[in-house]
Order: sequence, then structure tokens, then C-alpha cells
Amino acid sequence: QVQLVESGGGLVQAGGSLRLSCAASGSIFSINAMGWYRQAPGKQRELVAAITSGGSTNYADSVKGRFTISRDNAKNTVYLQMNSLKPEDTAVYYCNAAVVTMPREYDYWGQGTQVTVSS
Repeated sequence: QVQLVESGGGLVQAGGSLRLSCAASGSIFSINAMGWYRQAPGKQRELVAAITSGGSTNYADSVKGRFTISRDNAKNTVYLQMNSLKPEDTAVYYCNAAVVTMPREYDYWGQGTQVTVSS
């Protein structure tokens, strides 16, 4: 069993910053890609940012230049630094990880953390 636990969400004014964290624990051999997704009310879940085990990153166009994804492989943790937040960033943010639990890779999700940006 593997658990992903997110933290760091909350309420912030437009232009402010938040830092999300997601720690993976359990029967982990290694973790490949990790990422953050978000889902706003009435909308589909979308990729915000992703990072490979080697540190290569990918961002949604809407957050480029404002959000930064990083990870600490020793701690099995991924972070999302969110700056210059906008009301349209309001959503539930979910952590995702491709975890290798021998003998194969499995996809895991966190429980979600609410981010609300007020105008």
C-alpha cells in the first residue's frame, strides 16, 4: 500500500503565494513521474505540472512562469510553489505519483487540497 498526503492549500488573495507539498509513503521501491493536477467546479481535472525522477519538468501554459514544481527523491516528496496566484487558479489540487512497487508501476493519487484565490 502507498499513500500520498498533501498539505499547504488554503485561502490567499490574488497576487499571493502558496506552497503545496505531497509526501508518498508505504511500500515504495522507487517513484517515476510525479505531478500536480487540479479540478475546478464544473471542469475536468487538468495537469498543472509534472516532474520526472531525473528532474525534467512540464507545465500547463496557464501556470508557466508563476508555478514551480520540484521534488526531493530522498523524502519521496513533490512540491508546487505557486506565485502570482489568480482567482482562476482556484481549484482542488491533487498530487499524482507513478510508484514502482515491485514488480510493476502503479498510479496513485492524493486526497486533494483546496486552493482558493480571492480577488
